[in-house]
Amino acid sequence: MFVEELADLLTDTVDGGASIGFLAPLDRRAAVAWWEERAAAMSAGRLAVWVARGEDRLLGTVSLAFPDKPNSRHRAEVVKLMVHRDGRGQGIGRTLLTTAEAGAVAAGVTLLHLDTETDSSAESLYRSAGWTRLGAIPDYAATPSGELRPTTIFYKHVGAGAGADAVAVGT
Repeated sequence: MFVEELADLLTDTVDGGASIGFLAPLDRRAAVAWWEERAAAMSAGRLAVWVARGEDRLLGTVSLAFPDKPNSRHRAEVVKLMVHRDGRGQGIGRTLLTTAEAGAVAAGVTLLHLDTETDSSAESLYRSAGWTRLGAIPDYAATPSGELRPTTIFYKHVGAGAGADAVAVGT
């Protein structure tokens, strides 16, 4: 795992104002420790992580979190889709999202879900990628500056479970 580079990406994302669970300023050592803590989940098969690399740095990442309960093995959560500020607007987020969706299908997952800050650019990405908006929870999470904001919940059927509300992976 590229812990140091992932930590740089995480701190850049938080510094850029993305509401991904951290308050600013995010200490780089805390970012490294957070990624190191993910290693056990990756080894256990409960977390899959993909990265997008530029010429000199990681430009993005996305993860899938797989539940450990027997009645929920058909679903996964898309977590921590991040794109470095230098890479935004280049389709990296969409590519990472498509990669995570394909990874879910390969793992036998048929239902994905995620949450994102309401009215964020990420919300626009999910809508345009065929995700279905379920609703919003007011004051759900704080932005890096500490302001409470609503969070929108999305879901998408993929693979064998893809329904009329989903866009086929790879199209």
